[in-house]
Amino acid sequence: MMKQIVLDTNVLVSANLVSEGNSAKILNLVSYSELKLFYSQKIFDEYKKVLAYERLGIHKTTQSKAIEGICKLGTLIEPARSTIPFTDEADRIFYDTAKESGSILITGNTKHFPKESFIMTPTDFLDSLK
Repeated sequence: MMKQIVLDTNVLVSANLVSEGNSAKILNLVSYSELKLFYSQKIFDEYKKVLAYERLGIHKTTQSKAIEGICKLGTLIEPARSTIPFTDEADRIFYDTAKESGSILITGNTKHFPKESFIMTPTDFLDSLK
């Protein structure tokens, strides 16, 4: 069965800044249809907003390709809202989307999320595939 994932924005940004890093490797697996990506409209909107931050220096063509890839390869869902407490409410949508889709949430900031086995760093996720 194909693994299902949700990407935190920091992973998508990292994949677009460091072409040889673990985040980029994960995005490549999505592009080769080896992983199934899920996202919500709120996640999609955040992806677009953050990729466009001038301070990140991500070229507009790269931004467009990333967004087009998500639309083409990902599956849009609208998850139910969880009731567990979050320090940063902006993180909830990633958690809820992963829970709803039965996906692994890949994030560079695991400390922002509850300690659950489906929440992993890019390195831990890639190690789990070996």
